Amino acid sequence: MATLTRRELARRIEHTRLGPAVTRRDVEALCEEAKAYGFYGVCVNPCHVARAKSLLKDTEVRVVTVVGFPHGTSPPAVKAAEAEQAIRDGADELDMVVRVSALKERDYSVLLEEMEAVRDEIQKSPRPITLKVILETALLTDEEKVAGCILAKAAGADFVKTSTGFGPGGATPEDVRLLKQAVGEGMGVKAAGGIRDYETAVRMIEAGADRIGTRSGVEIFEGAPE
Repeated sequence: MATLTRRELARRIEHTRLGPAVTRRDVEALCEEAKAYGFYGVCVNPCHVARAKSLLKDTEVRVVTVVGFPHGTSPPAVKAAEAEQAIRDGADELDMVVRVSALKERDYSVLLEEMEAVRDEIQKSPRPITLKVILETALLTDEEKVAGCILAKAAGADFVKTSTGFGPGGATPEDVRLLKQAVGEGMGVKAAGGIRDYETAVRMIEAGADRIGTRSGVEIFEGAPE
């Protein structure tokens, strides 16, 4: 297993609090931890984007939020509207959930439509915004995962992401490796879901993950060598 220092690992971690019961106090604590540990970013619910952006003003910590979360079943226009609002509130990165049923039905035109609708909102912004496409890999066959990657790349996304953390399973090294092979070096892979310790995080990075989405950023950081 490769050895990553705390600093190297911190710059890959998106410290995350998502879900219906996350409070403003939770977001404040999340942002304080991200600043203290030097994490790459925080990932928060859309309703908390503006607050997180204010709390992280004058830092390098990026604000990440979600679109179409957690099931990806919103129509393309709704996902675009969510993206527009998130960007207006100060989001630096958008993690968009695809419509899994469309992947399974090979309805690729719908998938391209929703990805491009969000990308078009991003392109209106004067600020650079990163787009990640969440595939929810635990629900997909390998063929469907690869198809999702090809579509995300065609739509101009910057990353593919394994999971929402609310599906039937999280990231696996095998899925990360498959996604990285499918998108190539020109796109990133974010591993998320079930990554709770240093050893698991390193295995994901060894498999090709460029970012780690996790609730356990502090525990992972503390488990890394000095």
